[in-house]
Amino acid sequence: MKSYREELRFNVPQRRAFLNVTPQVEACLHKSGVREGLCLVNAMHITASVYINDDDPGLLHDYEEWLEGLAPHEPTSRYRHNRTGEDNGDAHLKRQVMGREVVVAVTEGKLDFGPWEQIFYGEFDGGRRKRVLVKIIGE
Repeated sequence: MKSYREELRFNVPQRRAFLNVTPQVEACLHKSGVREGLCLVNAMHITASVYINDDDPGLLHDYEEWLEGLAPHEPTSRYRHNRTGEDNGDAHLKRQVMGREVVVAVTEGKLDFGPWEQIFYGEFDGGRRKRVLVKIIGE
């Protein structure tokens, strides 16, 4: 069995963004040499997310509005977490909703997606360097 690990690094200047990281994950898979197995992709920060969905600009806009409705950034005083001097209480909640990680089957050396599926990195507290772990195991 093979095992491959790589960290993707991002520095999103704006507070929130959704990045399609499928090409970077596919590049990791190619480097791994794994033809059959599993690929784990997870955000290594508690204010970011990794999820799978369609790469549609309208859907990404809908996510932005929906998440802001669920956990608005302002007023920052609404979150007890922010009493520590932070202003990212909303980002922790958004991450909880969107999830930490995804696992995708690898079949014949390719990510085994359904129609339209892509892997996204969701940033909810940008402006600093963040990491995403890609771990691939298989044969």
